[in-house]
Amino acid sequence: MNKEKRIRQNKFPNFLKRSFVTIWRKILIYKKILITWLIIIILLEIGLHFNIDKKAMFIGLSIFAIITKAFTGLLVLIGLIPFIGPPLVNILSLPFFWLLNALGYFISIIAIKKGHTNVVISYRLLTIVFLTGIAIGFIISRLFH
Repeated sequence: MNKEKRIRQNKFPNFLKRSFVTIWRKILIYKKILITWLIIIILLEIGLHFNIDKKAMFIGLSIFAIITKAFTGLLVLIGLIPFIGPPLVNILSLPFFWLLNALGYFISIIAIKKGHTNVVISYRLLTIVFLTGIAIGFIISRLFH
């Protein structure tokens, strides 16, 4: 009986050790993403230190993050967290689609009240094209994943 207890106790630390090794290997695979986020954080700190305009810094870093796919990489890294990561990624990704659509409706209401109907039509058309592209990309990624 005592021997069985020791065997069970030894298996649990080995399970944790294998889990941490697996997570560490996956982190090493995604080292480009980590380096990209490190560059973004360093650039942010430099910009805040030298009092660069926050709007310009935000736009520049956002463009840099979009070009390097840093946001997608961050979601991948969050998805690596066992048990918590995958549901968290689902929570962070799908409501973004709904939020953009709802934001478009509210902005349309405000713009129509101010008399900018032509701008609203072109804006809503652009939003529909953008959201359709996101939906098609999501579907294609699910088909080939």
